[in-house]
Amino acid sequence: MPMVDTVPLETLAQSPLRSLIDKVRDQKIPDPLFFQIFAHVPGYTEALFDALHRSHMEGNVDHKLKEIIRIRLARLAGDQYFSNLRSEVAIDAGLTEEIIEAGCGDFEGDKRFNEAEKWALSYAKLMYTEPKKVNKRFYQKGKTYYSEAEIMELGAFIAFHYGLQVFMRTIKAFPLHDKDGNLMTHAESRKYYSSK
Repeated sequence: MPMVDTVPLETLAQSPLRSLIDKVRDQKIPDPLFFQIFAHVPGYTEALFDALHRSHMEGNVDHKLKEIIRIRLARLAGDQYFSNLRSEVAIDAGLTEEIIEAGCGDFEGDKRFNEAEKWALSYAKLMYTEPKKVNKRFYQKGKTYYSEAEIMELGAFIAFHYGLQVFMRTIKAFPLHDKDGNLMTHAESRKYYSSK
């Protein structure tokens, strides 16, 4: 179990959170465990989920790119929960594990990524590893690829998701399904993902 008690899923059947769980069932980001953890404060959970969902699924920055950034950040944070979830929307749009691995690795020389995508991936990488490099010159270069609104979208996305991922790492949460979508208990999931 995570470091905090979870609210049993069956007790959320009459909660407004149930509709949110149903909303993301096919997307798989997040899975029901997220709601079971945060259900101790339902109104807060709805707002948190709304920000999480909007930042990831809406906006003008490509969703597949955001998905790679999200996974890269989760790995940087050491978060097993979010690093092992995958957006079905991004997969349906053509995102593969191979591309995710490339984006989480040495993307700078990878021809699969254009210069705009490389800038965005660098943004996610540098914000927490070398923040002094995210300076005026860095943003000027970013403005050649993205509007200021898109840069704000990326920056807020990076900051929000990384912070949430650090939190999920501290409570030792793991997804409640395997890579094929089969449901697991939290104990099974911990064993499954820890061995990978």
